[in-house]
Amino acid sequence: MSALQCLTFLFLFLLLQVPTPASTLPLGRRRPILDNSNHSNFAKHPRRVVFPVNRGSCDLFSGEWVRDEAYPLYRAEECGGGMIDRGFDCQTYGRPDSDYLKFRWKPFNCDVPSRFNGVKFLQEMRNKTIMFVGDSLGRNQWESLMCMISSSAPFVHTHIIHGDPLSTFKIPDYNVKVSFYRAPYLVDIEKIHGKTTLKLDEISVDASNAWRTADVLLFNTGHWWSHTGSLRGWEQMEIGGRCYGDMDRLVAMRKGLITWSNWVLRYINSPLTRVFFLSVSPTHYNPNEWTSGAKASTITQRGKTCYGQTTPFSGTSYPTSSYVDQKKVIDEVVKEMKSHVSLMDISMLSALRIDGHPSIYSGDLNPSLKKNPDRSSDCSHWCLPGLPDTWNQLFYAALLF
Repeated sequence: MSALQCLTFLFLFLLLQVPTPASTLPLGRRRPILDNSNHSNFAKHPRRVVFPVNRGSCDLFSGEWVRDEAYPLYRAEECGGGMIDRGFDCQTYGRPDSDYLKFRWKPFNCDVPSRFNGVKFLQEMRNKTIMFVGDSLGRNQWESLMCMISSSAPFVHTHIIHGDPLSTFKIPDYNVKVSFYRAPYLVDIEKIHGKTTLKLDEISVDASNAWRTADVLLFNTGHWWSHTGSLRGWEQMEIGGRCYGDMDRLVAMRKGLITWSNWVLRYINSPLTRVFFLSVSPTHYNPNEWTSGAKASTITQRGKTCYGQTTPFSGTSYPTSSYVDQKKVIDEVVKEMKSHVSLMDISMLSALRIDGHPSIYSGDLNPSLKKNPDRSSDCSHWCLPGLPDTWNQLFYAALLF
């Protein structure tokens, strides 16, 4: 072969190795171009179950309450008008003690941020909507997060729109919305032939449309499933077109949660939407739960409710509680969903806080009701500042770290 032929052959060989537009990857395999301009920690791990239930090297929800003089994270007056419901604003409405504000949750094998950084949170959530969906415990947590943002980013302009079922806290500087959607059972409830009907196999179109606008969803339910008598929020239940006057409440709750889980699996298909579920928040109406086998020095005996409790239950586990069965239902339904939902397992750490409820220190009680704490105490919700701030600290850690 002549030198000219060799050079020609070499030129043609090299020419064939140069990629041309026709040689790019097929469209079905083309890698997407990710836009990480909006603070990428959130986008990098869109489906990450950061701290799964009882798995992995870091369990945020296994730990102890330690005294921290730097707490609370904010004062009620720093929240601004309309952020804290009268029923949660314990200090303003006469609670005489403040030691309950001085405790911080410390996981056994995790380092979590000791303080909430509102500016960092807003930077990471820029152009996004965070939505709490559920009952008044969800509202408790929503109001806590508003206060945490306002106090740690005090120069940021904010605006609140109160509505029913949807209320929204807006931070225009970052185009962030933090909303609460009231849906105590998550499934639909409406009038059928004049009767208030809990529809165990349906989620309303309005609710579905609202939830699908969010980038981060945190759901909760629990307390309303066990209400009886005048506190019961419905007259009948319906499933599969058949109505029931009542049924086993755990069975009903499971059916409702399966409807919710099917909704998540069907509609939350964007890899950039994060979904969390807050486990059952325990009540403390029965002192026998925490006095049984407890050290006498850890108990303040002052009646038949949480009234008068000023410090957390001593220890790292709670003796017993009525919430356990509901928690088991939630755990099982969420576990079956695999990686679609991260469970915020706040039940045990909350059970230890027998001191954290409003009891009689609520703006919703008149003086005559406050004189009878055994009948009037609120041992379901939580004071603000207070325990829901810890829920949000852990939510913050799970979401951004």
